[in-house]
Amino acid sequence: MTNLVTKLLLALAMLLPFGAPAHARAMEGRGPAVLAASSLQEAINAAADGWAAEGHARPVISLASSAALARQIEAGAPADIFISADAQWMDEISAKGLTFPASRRDLVGNRLVLIAPAASRVRLSITRGFPLAAALGEGRLASGATTSVPAGIYAKQALTALGVWDAVAGRLAETENVRAALALVKHGEVPLGIVYATDARAEPGVRIVGVFPESSHKPIRYPLAVLTASRHPDAAAFERFLLSAKGRAILLRFGFVGV
Repeated sequence: MTNLVTKLLLALAMLLPFGAPAHARAMEGRGPAVLAASSLQEAINAAADGWAAEGHARPVISLASSAALARQIEAGAPADIFISADAQWMDEISAKGLTFPASRRDLVGNRLVLIAPAASRVRLSITRGFPLAAALGEGRLASGATTSVPAGIYAKQALTALGVWDAVAGRLAETENVRAALALVKHGEVPLGIVYATDARAEPGVRIVGVFPESSHKPIRYPLAVLTASRHPDAAAFERFLLSAKGRAILLRFGFVGV
């Protein structure tokens, strides 16, 4: 009997690698899967490099608008961490039980700016009633979609608070994410656009015309949380790294602000 049990145990041990869950095999050799807002592109990749430099498997970064990422999470996309560019989309998936509430933290903040192509000579002072429509000439104003993309939502709030929304609402070039709006300005397809300060800093093909008053829109915050679908053993550890002084310092190098 003893020999039979031993043989069965040996046979089971040989089968284990092949019977391991698919998600466990898929995670071998890679770090946590991070879904991050497009505006974090350079900063979150630098943070992932910093984590990997400490001997960990590099996180897999996927970038898109916060709205698109939230929809992916709701559809069951396999991921470990979500970093949104506003609270709205984090609130939505959290309300559906898709995040661990205790893991949610605000990571960094940002500023909202008006940009033009680098060679543009447009000069504007962003104050209440400023002549934005006139500065557009025959062109349009690039922004993220004002009903779904955080940068576009903040832009509408700012333009409304400053009393110029009605003058430009019909002249928007709305995009699926803030980097697409940045690209329209960079390539001269529109004379002006509204993006985050970090986007403008990352693109030499544009220049900042002015900074919107922080009082003109809700505070720009980037909440992050671990997803309940997460199966990666390093998910919580990478989140702690991002929230640490070292992790935040990496993000601040790219122009984000502390919160």
